[in-house]
Amino acid sequence: MASAVFNQPFKDGLMLMNRVRNGVVAWNRSMSVVPTTKLFINGKFVDSKTEDWIDVHNPATNEVVTRVPKATEAEMLQAVASAKEAFKKWSQLSILSRQQVMFRYQDIIRKNMKELAKSITTEQGKTLIDAEGDVLRGLQVVEHCCSVTSLQLGETLPNISKDLDTYSYRLPLGVTAGITPFNFPAMIPLWMFPVAIVLGNTSVIKPSERDPGACMMLMELLNEAGCPPGVVNVIHGAREAVSFICDNPDIKAISFVGSDQAGKYIYERGSLNGKRVQSNMGAKNHGVVMPDANKENTLNQLVGAAFGAAGQRCMALSTAVFVGEAQQWLPDLVLRAKALKVNAGHVPGTDFGPVISAHAKNRICDLIQSGIDEGAKCVLDGRGLRVPGFEKGNFIGPTILTDVKTNMKCYKEEIFGPVLITLHVDTLDEAVELINENPYGNGTAIFTTNGATARKFTNTIDVGQVGVNVPIPVPLPMFSFTGTRGSFMGDAHFYGKQGVNFYTQVKTVTQMWRESDVTHSKAAVSMPVMQ
Repeated sequence: MASAVFNQPFKDGLMLMNRVRNGVVAWNRSMSVVPTTKLFINGKFVDSKTEDWIDVHNPATNEVVTRVPKATEAEMLQAVASAKEAFKKWSQLSILSRQQVMFRYQDIIRKNMKELAKSITTEQGKTLIDAEGDVLRGLQVVEHCCSVTSLQLGETLPNISKDLDTYSYRLPLGVTAGITPFNFPAMIPLWMFPVAIVLGNTSVIKPSERDPGACMMLMELLNEAGCPPGVVNVIHGAREAVSFICDNPDIKAISFVGSDQAGKYIYERGSLNGKRVQSNMGAKNHGVVMPDANKENTLNQLVGAAFGAAGQRCMALSTAVFVGEAQQWLPDLVLRAKALKVNAGHVPGTDFGPVISAHAKNRICDLIQSGIDEGAKCVLDGRGLRVPGFEKGNFIGPTILTDVKTNMKCYKEEIFGPVLITLHVDTLDEAVELINENPYGNGTAIFTTNGATARKFTNTIDVGQVGVNVPIPVPLPMFSFTGTRGSFMGDAHFYGKQGVNFYTQVKTVTQMWRESDVTHSKAAVSMPVMQ
């Protein structure tokens, strides 16, 4: 069973999983040779023949835990060819058979959540409990895929005209692709390939080159669930692999979550090649704090949403807009943030861990300094934090900038770190205007005890996902993830009904069977006469 496969010990935040056969990250401090991550092609874990490799570091120690191949063009072509061949049979398999694979898969993932979380913590840095949440939110999408028999229903209108019926049904597209970010190495892949394949497509996934281990573990679990070879394949790489996915004529649709620059590139290049593309990109999510809000709950929600996962969430509540007298809550907010424990993700009691890389840390620190240089006040400075025992880690403590203006660089750019910037306005109308003028539209929240205030906010705000006393309003998978404006490019969003629409095409049949052509006959009981 899979649960036995992953029963290796977890020490010093590093997974000891020296299993060459399945391509999962393998590492321990006594090893003299850094292991390599494999490709996953046609149901097998395959060694890459590339000469170009990317080091994956544990963010808490900056030790190299594995090397990821930049797949060769021949290997990427092989992955697509495998998916294309598998599509012939998989797309014709009964919907009940595909549903059964999802039933088994969700059960196996649930049994291995803790081991998946350990892999995520080792490569990405988030706390174990947060990593389990990463897996759980992806698992919920898999569970929703089990209802495919309802999700993929078509439409029928009989007798649309005399003797004329029309009906439509949803068919898979073919080979699809997913390009995933580093911050949710389990959840985001599970937003993509389970939805694609349960609808009859096949898939090629390119996980983030910074933390591929969880995705590779998900492939081993998919094999155990009985998914046929070639239905899902995994390639690795950076820009060259992304361009390959955008250009390959056999790939019909691309799902992407990540940065603005990459998202725009993928949308434009993929669309130019006639592919469907859904591209979730950057964000600047605002939390509006009204004076009538529940103070204790609101401050706790702000701290959790701003600093959880070291702020490395596209739905992180990175900007607080205090309305009127709520500005007086800032000292209490600082005290709560200051009390957070920053450490390696596997250390008990840790609130958040390191950021993904030294480069990311330097960028975040530069943005903090730009805010100070432009006139913001740094009332809590997390730069220069040193964590005992993990002095080489990419740690930044919770940081709060006040008196931020909308023309400052720290406001205009997505910081993607444990930094909360705050602004002050006098009225709700000013807060709404401020948010609507921001180019991003991923998520927002309002904290209030007044229903009329909440209703006005939700009706006038131009943001795709709104929380009322909910700081991170990511919908459960029976709905869809609906970021808008500068945060999304495409026509159909991830998972839910829109995910079904994205991964399927509609065929409409109009048929005529004239009543006059009905053959009238009855059983003959007389002796047959031979003519």
